[in-house]
Amino acid sequence: MSTPLLTCAVATAPESMKRKMLAGFGARLSVLRQGRGLTQTELGQAAGVSQRVIAYYETESTQPPGALLVELARALRVSTDTLLGVTPTRDALAPKTARLLKRLQRIEELPPADQRAVLKLVDAMLDTRRRTAPAPRAKRKVS
Repeated sequence: MSTPLLTCAVATAPESMKRKMLAGFGARLSVLRQGRGLTQTELGQAAGVSQRVIAYYETESTQPPGALLVELARALRVSTDTLLGVTPTRDALAPKTARLLKRLQRIEELPPADQRAVLKLVDAMLDTRRRTAPAPRAKRKVS
């Protein structure tokens, strides 16, 4: 025979867990997606759902079913614990940096000659920038 106090504590535990996990899920999903340089459409394709599904979970206060959580975590290369907020997210890249890295990674898909051409172009631009940039000012000592 259970006591009323014990029954009450057991009955409310799942609800408090649900609120804890739901808090911030959409924002976490959005930050992780942007940190990977992915659009909602790209994440949806990687997880096997539409862009509308991703937009829904990023804006609503609900979380996807377990099977979709696994696919989202896999597509974002994070654990489901990170996606649910059980463990903290590692420092993510700024969205602009993530997009740049994603584009640079696509260079690997090019033939070797094209890869060398892209790198020569980037090196030339950086060299030109270095030569034309104003010299840094020397700091004056305060007496």
